Amino acid sequence: MLSVRDSISRHSTVLDGVWNFKVDSHNSGFAKNWEAQPLRDTRPMAVPGSYNDVTVDADVHDHVGVVWYERTAIAPKYGEDRLILRFGSVTHEAVVFINGTQVATHKGGYLPFEADITELVKPGEEFRLTVAVDNRLLWQSIPPGYIDQNEAGEDVQHYWHDFYNYAGIHRSVRLYTRPAVHVSDVTIVTDIAGADGIVKYEVIAEGARKIAVRVLDPKGTQVATADGATGEIRVSNADFWAPGHGALYTLEITADEDVYPQRFGIRTVEIKDHQFLINGKPFYFRGYGRHEDNIIRGKGHDNVMMVHDFEVMKWQAANSFRTSHYPYAEEVMDYADEQGFVVIDETPAVGLNMSIGGGIFGNQGFTTFSPETANDATRAVHEQEIRDLIKRDKNHPCVVIWSIANEPETHTDASREYFAPLAQAAREADPTRPVGYVNVMISTPEKEKITDLFDVIMLNRYYGWYVDTGALGDAEKHLRDEIDGWLKLFPNKPIIFTEYGPDTLSGQKDYFRRPWSEEFQEDMIEMFHKVFDDYPEVVGEQMWNFADFQTTPGIMRVGGNKKGMFTRDRLPKTNAYKVRQRWIQMRDQLGW
Repeated sequence: MLSVRDSISRHSTVLDGVWNFKVDSHNSGFAKNWEAQPLRDTRPMAVPGSYNDVTVDADVHDHVGVVWYERTAIAPKYGEDRLILRFGSVTHEAVVFINGTQVATHKGGYLPFEADITELVKPGEEFRLTVAVDNRLLWQSIPPGYIDQNEAGEDVQHYWHDFYNYAGIHRSVRLYTRPAVHVSDVTIVTDIAGADGIVKYEVIAEGARKIAVRVLDPKGTQVATADGATGEIRVSNADFWAPGHGALYTLEITADEDVYPQRFGIRTVEIKDHQFLINGKPFYFRGYGRHEDNIIRGKGHDNVMMVHDFEVMKWQAANSFRTSHYPYAEEVMDYADEQGFVVIDETPAVGLNMSIGGGIFGNQGFTTFSPETANDATRAVHEQEIRDLIKRDKNHPCVVIWSIANEPETHTDASREYFAPLAQAAREADPTRPVGYVNVMISTPEKEKITDLFDVIMLNRYYGWYVDTGALGDAEKHLRDEIDGWLKLFPNKPIIFTEYGPDTLSGQKDYFRRPWSEEFQEDMIEMFHKVFDDYPEVVGEQMWNFADFQTTPGIMRVGGNKKGMFTRDRLPKTNAYKVRQRWIQMRDQLGW
């Protein structure tokens, strides 16, 4: 889905702000037709943002089910154009009404959706916008979950991902206008020929009599033109997008009266032998898994925090991150393009593994893949998430790998049956980028069954923490043994470590450098880095996590997951300085 871009034919209005909000305590609002009239007995709630931590009301924070948002807005004067209502994300399911009439439903909490409301409003007049938001996760949702009842008969949500199930309208809500005949999609694929850039494009604009494009360089100067819905353009002496160099061109598309500007970067991505190449040059991933997680805001997008997080990452000489464990806001992807950050883009398929729970090893008592649990319907939802993610982010030069799942079960025959069609779907949706998944620690090379379906090996490993706890000598041996096992089976696949590191309480000091102390985090991370340096097949280190983040409460989680290199409010732990020294040295030796 195309992002909202203003142009001479398109104009947008942001509907963010303080909306009216009501918890549907008995999940009876649909039966009572709450959408038919203005909501009663509401409280204020900020949009965008998670609603959970904004109040100090447990009935809000812990509610399982539906909440309602509402506001009024003025319809712009849009003449013969169409008026579109667009949501950046609503977690996890949304039903949208205009003046009581349903206009959209959407399942999936991390990707955009929109509705044409032209016929339901009048230019210059006020209308009422109502959104019912459901935070429940089931076996056929991505991520999965299930619901049972406690002794009091109240619904209790269970899920297997190790981050808090924040909910709400998490990204901006916009009204925008576009002509009836308009650009609905564009795909740009680039190549490099010497000093020149090759730009292949394909535009979809149903009903358009004429389609023309022009290419603007990073300074806004026109450098090429072409006619037709498909074509190939050569850009002489191109300014290539590269890590640390966010050179962005614009493909300005005119389809009859509609003008849509699509930014892109000229760059190539390739895996050759065990190397990961960007623009034909070996690239080494330095960075983190991250979360859209902030104090009070939860998963609500915030431009202030976004810019600050990138500044912190640049301070540490990071060059990459993974969108663990779901697609991030479009603003983040745009900013990564501009800043030259490299991104592993991940679907929300986290928790598809009943052998672990919430990052803590231990069987959950379910079979992962079965007619009663994750089944064909789950896979269909998963496939749609893959296709929708790729459709949204395919033109971002920052994206170099599609990650279709985090830590799924992959050591059973059922897992191969589940994942083989999904790997194929990702390749069909985008044949130009590598496809991978993130492997969990119990799926060691001699057990796992799907690595051959993918281009890159991405490993989450916690030797020294969940196993060999505190015994770093044993941890190092077992880490080396496992890497050797992967290389024996897959000598030409590059390996990226996408998670490693211990929980660490900021300020916890220990002469004996024991687990949970800042000293132990230094030692464990240093051990991993020493091992990485001995294997040229290891082409990346993205430790877990950029910053501490909120999780479901539990005896293993004191105020959330504490594996961050930074605290939740972005203050550095001691290890952050050690890693900064390493990454600055690597940047000086290897380049950005």
